[in-house]
Amino acid sequence: MSGVEIERKFLVRKGDAYKRVAFSCTHIQQGYIPAEGATVRVRVRDDHAYLTIKNRSQDGGLSRYEFEKEITLDEASHLLRLCRGGVIDKNRYLVRSADGRHVWEVDEFFGDNAGLVMAEIELASVDEPFEKPDFIAVEVTGDRRFYNSNLLRAPYATWRDTLPEAYR
Repeated sequence: MSGVEIERKFLVRKGDAYKRVAFSCTHIQQGYIPAEGATVRVRVRDDHAYLTIKNRSQDGGLSRYEFEKEITLDEASHLLRLCRGGVIDKNRYLVRSADGRHVWEVDEFFGDNAGLVMAEIELASVDEPFEKPDFIAVEVTGDRRFYNSNLLRAPYATWRDTLPEAYR
């Protein structure tokens, strides 16, 4: 897959409301290979692996070019050794919007990022309307602290107290 990715990112309110309505849950481990001007991610999602390259966003984190290719688990294992700063470990829950037009990806992080729960929605255009489930709270699109690649350099555990209690 390749093309422009348009997504918005939100914090999730405390509790497990998203788990009760999820239709899928997968385990993800991912790392980042150092690159200038792009994000190069190696991801293992259950028993599948992917190499993803994204350029920097020109519109505050709302959209950017994305290239993604499925690779073998063995290839991913070798590429993960090239990653710097460790590996992001999380569960991803998929939740359909009430109108059925969108799927929310809700990530529950572990390790140094434990306690952080974020949701993303991919859109067809930057102005596409969408419904937010009740568990969706403050938008953090473009806030670099919440980029997975930055969570390795500055884990949530080091700055979680800067967020309101309702999100930690």
